[in-house]
Amino acid sequence: MKLRPTAASAAALALATTCLLPATGAEAKPSACPTLNSSAGWYGDNKARIDALIADHCDDKGGRKPVAVFDWDNTVIKNDVGDATFYWLLRNDRVRPPRDGDWSTTSRYLTPEAATALGEACPADVRTLPTSTDTACADELLSVYGSGATTGGKTAFTGYDHRRMEPQYAWLAQLLHGWTTREAAAFAAAARVENLAAPQGATQQVGTGQVTGWVRYYDQQRDLIRTLQDGGFDVWIVSASPEPVVDVWAKGVGVDPSHAVGIRNTTSHGRLTSHLKGCGGIRDGEDAMITYIDGKRCWINQEIFGVRGPAAERVQPAARRQVFAAGDSDTDISFLRDATGLRLVLNRNKNELMCRAYENGDGRWLVNPMFIEPKQRKTNPYPCATTGYTASDGSAQPVRRADGSIVPDQLDTVFQVLSSPLRPS
Repeated sequence: MKLRPTAASAAALALATTCLLPATGAEAKPSACPTLNSSAGWYGDNKARIDALIADHCDDKGGRKPVAVFDWDNTVIKNDVGDATFYWLLRNDRVRPPRDGDWSTTSRYLTPEAATALGEACPADVRTLPTSTDTACADELLSVYGSGATTGGKTAFTGYDHRRMEPQYAWLAQLLHGWTTREAAAFAAAARVENLAAPQGATQQVGTGQVTGWVRYYDQQRDLIRTLQDGGFDVWIVSASPEPVVDVWAKGVGVDPSHAVGIRNTTSHGRLTSHLKGCGGIRDGEDAMITYIDGKRCWINQEIFGVRGPAAERVQPAARRQVFAAGDSDTDISFLRDATGLRLVLNRNKNELMCRAYENGDGRWLVNPMFIEPKQRKTNPYPCATTGYTASDGSAQPVRRADGSIVPDQLDTVFQVLSSPLRPS
């Protein structure tokens, strides 16, 4: 990514310092626009450019508020709140077996081999699975969810659109079947307390394995969200974790559940089912699109901008798109590309995302190392020209620009180690 020259950075800082109010008969008085509190953790002129963007919009009085959209896991926090909740469910016997022991009912994409493996490992004649003590059942569930394969190495999911669905992510929401939304939120809240209290680097035992046992909010992202809100932005979270889980965590950065969108289950008699809400041209219960890659675009268009039907799946005119977006993974690429102002990328060495961010064709991409435990430099170039893009059928293809031309391989250049306060809250 090419950084702006020093003069541009100075101009951005100057713009971020004040906004001018319109004259009201007397001499116009400057009104301070909010700026980020600290430079710690911000790479190059990223802070200055974000401050300048806020200054460009902080005195907007007419029309709709400018929209900012954040991914959640590893964008606003370090680690994954969906994972944290799943581990808690297994450690506390909160997964219900499917009716009649037929695991294929938990996901239309579950392979027969995976359904058989789960049926053999987990009892069917119980109200909740005893995964705190039954390590064979816990291990099978953990393997299918975490690696997309059975403990015997068989593929667990197949037959889905790789730009709209990640069945492993969806499966966590589907395994909440039988519980109410309030109960699911309570499980997430209990996992949140444990993971924020655990020391950085902590692990926990699930089944016979050790998994990540801690989560932290990024102080810089809390500050950014608060500053955007103070500057008049309408701030949203859009995540590929279950919505009741995201709702619980989003409150910790001042985002109301009404502004948090995650994977949504359908309900029956007040309880969550193993089927999912649809978006755009996908009906409820078809289970074909979640908040994932192109699915995030659809849910943003539908829930934030009010676009209904198949039109929600398409890129909207600039006036009906987010001004600012932040993400960390290829799962975020579509809604990041849709942002009209700036696109903040936390570098986790994800191929398609880093190909587009480093090429920086329109100068609106900002690359920043993660604020806690940033990745080391990727020594080989990102394979943009060959395999950086995952197509709908799962095949690896070149990353292409809007005009169809191929993005050349990109070097990893934003990688230096940064430090950050680690405050549980």
